[in-house]
Amino acid sequence: MAAVRMDGKALAEKLAEGQKKRVAALTAAGKTVTLAVVLAGDDPASQVYVRNKEKACAALGIRSRSVTLPADVSQETLERTLDEVCRDDEVDGVLLQLPLPGGLNERAALAHVTPEKDVDGFHLLNGGALLAGEKGTEPCTPKGVMALLHAYGVPLDGRHAVVVGRSNIVGKPMALMLLRENCTVTVCHSRTPDLAAMTRQADVLVAAAGRPRLIRGDMVKPGAAVVDVGMNRVDGRLCGDVDYDSVSAAAGWISPVPGGVGKMTVAMLMENVILAAEKRAAP
Repeated sequence: MAAVRMDGKALAEKLAEGQKKRVAALTAAGKTVTLAVVLAGDDPASQVYVRNKEKACAALGIRSRSVTLPADVSQETLERTLDEVCRDDEVDGVLLQLPLPGGLNERAALAHVTPEKDVDGFHLLNGGALLAGEKGTEPCTPKGVMALLHAYGVPLDGRHAVVVGRSNIVGKPMALMLLRENCTVTVCHSRTPDLAAMTRQADVLVAAAGRPRLIRGDMVKPGAAVVDVGMNRVDGRLCGDVDYDSVSAAAGWISPVPGGVGKMTVAMLMENVILAAEKRAAP
């Protein structure tokens, strides 16, 4: 039987209905929900991502503000700009578009986005809160993966989850969120010997390695839930880290690319912005 297609686009649209009502309630109370995006350089892909976020904001009634800096901006100017945006009392969430131009220190820059306005969930204090099991802003992509798994009723408690990828943005926080759901978690990466032997053990497999069609059907346990976080371009076409055709024949659930986790990442960014605004508006 073919795998259940976990439709991130449909779920994001469903979530947007509730998000729009929450934004409207804040607006009616005199609070304009505002996201500020800081973009350094003129990378075409980053410009597309920023426009997509602006469109998502507009659809929900969130005001978006873009601050564009030249590619040769200094570290000092970038950090000063982030400080100024974070001090703006009208701004609820601040996002530094990545990657940064060469020569800039990403980690140092991100430290200038205050934890309460860090809607990407990249600040070390928010990362530490996730590690400690405390409340904080969670990274959008793994948060979106969890929302997708929950929406489609994928069993997690006591299951073996395998995460392929160990980035600070996806792999590591993904592992922590799955642990929180009582999964037994294995993290694989480029130095893992015999990757297929590990992925075949997974009841839940999250592919976030950034390698096109890395995961094939013969690497998947029958009936497993397979979540594809990859966003790659091959011959001008978008594809994930999962070979969809072969894996969908073996898996129980599968997310597509496009139309899967990417849509959920934007939906969770909007959720984080609204949560930040609600906290700031609370008496």
